[in-house]
Amino acid sequence: MASSFRSAAAFRTLRTPSGDIPADSPRWNPQRPSAMPHHRYRPVEQRVALPLTDRTWPSRRLERAPLWVPVDLRDGNQALAEPMDTERKRRMFDLLVTMGFKEIEVGYPSASRTDFDFVRHLARSGAVPDDVTVSVFTAARRDLIDRTIASVEGLPRTLVHLYTATAPTWRDVVLSRSRAELHVLIRDAATYLMRRAEERPGADIRFEFSPEVFNLTEPDFVLDVCDSLTELWEASPDRPVVHNLPATVEIATPNVYADQIEYMDRHLARRESVILSVHPHNDRGTGVACAELAVLAGAQRVEGCLFGNGERTGNVDLVTLALNLYAQGVNPMIDFSDIDAVREVVEYCNRLPVHPRHPYGGDLVHTAFSGTHQDAIAKGMAHHAEQAAEKGLPVEDAPWNVPYLPIDPGDIGRTYEEVIRINSQSGKGGIAHLLRTHHGLDLPRTMRPDFSRAVQHVTDATGQELSHKELWELFRTTYVTPALDGPVTLASWSATEPAPGEHQLTCTLRIGGEERSCQGAGNGPLSALADALRGAGVTVDILNYAEHATGSGPGSPAVAYVEGRVDEVTCWGVGWDTSVLTASVHAVMSAVNRSGRVSS
Repeated sequence: MASSFRSAAAFRTLRTPSGDIPADSPRWNPQRPSAMPHHRYRPVEQRVALPLTDRTWPSRRLERAPLWVPVDLRDGNQALAEPMDTERKRRMFDLLVTMGFKEIEVGYPSASRTDFDFVRHLARSGAVPDDVTVSVFTAARRDLIDRTIASVEGLPRTLVHLYTATAPTWRDVVLSRSRAELHVLIRDAATYLMRRAEERPGADIRFEFSPEVFNLTEPDFVLDVCDSLTELWEASPDRPVVHNLPATVEIATPNVYADQIEYMDRHLARRESVILSVHPHNDRGTGVACAELAVLAGAQRVEGCLFGNGERTGNVDLVTLALNLYAQGVNPMIDFSDIDAVREVVEYCNRLPVHPRHPYGGDLVHTAFSGTHQDAIAKGMAHHAEQAAEKGLPVEDAPWNVPYLPIDPGDIGRTYEEVIRINSQSGKGGIAHLLRTHHGLDLPRTMRPDFSRAVQHVTDATGQELSHKELWELFRTTYVTPALDGPVTLASWSATEPAPGEHQLTCTLRIGGEERSCQGAGNGPLSALADALRGAGVTVDILNYAEHATGSGPGSPAVAYVEGRVDEVTCWGVGWDTSVLTASVHAVMSAVNRSGRVSS
C-alpha cells in the first residue's frame, strides 16, 4: 500500500535555515536565518499612517453583543466554487432568521442573475419578517445601483451597501485615480443612490458605505469620505448611516486594527448618527481577535459569516465571536442552542465541511482523548454535579467551571457522550468515566491502571478508538468472563452462617475437568471461599474488595471487585450478578483464573 507520507525526496527544495545566529539572540535560541525573501514585505507602519498614540481600548471590557450582520449569502457565497442557488440561499436565510439575526446581507444583485432573482424571491414570498433589515451590496457605478434598487422593490426594510476600494495600491493599480478623483466618484455614486431611493417614497431604505481595504487607507482620507457621506445622506440618530471599515486583507496584528477603529470612533463627525461597523477577514488567522478588539475600540456592528467561510482564508467567524461572548457570561443575542443543526444547514448550503476541531461547532471540539484531560474533565463534571446538588439547582442551571470545557456542551445541544473518547492516548480517568456514565461501573481507583493497560494494549495494536460499548465488552471479557470460563470454576456452591460472624461455604470445584468437593470456614463468605480453595491447593488472599449496584431498582445487577494475591501474583477479578453475594464469589474466582497460577 502506498504511504500517505511524502518521501524525503519530496522535501529536497526546502533549504534548512543557515548562517550566523543573530547577535542579539539569547543562548537558548539557536535559530538561524531562513533564505526566504522576507525583505520583499513591509511592516504595517511603513504602509499606512497609524496616528493613535493614547489608546484607551485595552482597558475596556466586552459587556454586550454588537449588532451581528451575517454576510454568508453575499461575501460567503462569492467565495464558493459552486455558488448557492435560490433553494440553498433560502435555506440559509431561514436559518439566519430563526437564529435571531435582525440584519442580513442577502446578495450582490447586480453581480449575477441568481443573486438578483433571490432578492426578488424574498420580496415576493413574504419571507422577510417586519423587524429584519435586508442588506444588498453594490459597487459605486450607476448601472449597478439601478439594478440594485430594482431588486429591492417591495422589501419592508432595506440597507443598500455601497463600496469602493480606497487604499493607495488599489487607487493606483486597479482604479487609476487620485484621492480627489476617487472622492468625487464616491460622492457622485452616493448622490445617485440617494436620488434613486427618493424615487420610492414609501420604501424604508438606509445606506451603508465601505471604504474597502480601510486598514491600508490613509486615516484622514477615510474620515473625509465618510464624513462627507454622513452629511450627504442626512444621517440622524433615528436614521443613522453605517460606515463599515473592513480589514479586507489582514496585514497587521489585531491591536493595530483596534487603534485604527478607535481613531475613527473618536474623529467621525456626527458620531451619534453613525453606526461604526467592521468587517475583518482572516488572512493572518486573527480575524476573530481583530473583531473583538475592534468592538472594544468602539465598533457597534460586526459583519461576518457563520463558521468563517469567505475568500482566501475566510471572513470573520460569527459563531466563534458570539460564543466567545457567551463563555464570558454575555448574552450573544443569537440562538446557538442546537449548534449541530446550524452546522448541518451551513455545510449543506456551502457544500464545505466544518473542521472537526472548529471552535464550538466542530465534531471533536468538546472531545478529549488525552488521559490527563479526560481525568480532569471527569472529576470536573462530578464536582459540577455535586455543587449543583448542594445549591439545590439542576445541573444545567448551575455555574459552570469544568476543566478544559469553556462552556457546557449541553448549552449548545451537545450530549456528554462524545466529551471523552478512548484511543491510545487516553488514560484511566477517561476510561473510568465512560464505564461509569454508560454502564454504571465505578471502578476502584487502584484498579483503574490495570484496566487502562488492557485498553492501551488494544488501541496500540489496532490504532483505533474504542466506543463505550467496545470498552464494556473489553472489560467484560477481561474481568467478568474468567470467573465462568477458566481452569477453576464452581460447579455448585452454597454459603451459610451457623452463628454470627461464622461463615461456611460448601462447593464443588471443577479443576482441569475434574470435580472436587470442598468446604471452607471464615469470618465472611469470601474468607470461607478462600479457605475452601486453599483446601484444593489454590492459595488466594483478598487484598481489596468493593461492591455497588449498577442502577436503581431491585432488578439492577450488582458488581463486585476483588484484588487478590494468588500464589504471590496479584490481580483483579470482577463479578456481575443480581445477587451481591454471587457477584462477590465470582469476583474471587475471576481473580484466581486471571492469575495464571492454576493450570487447566
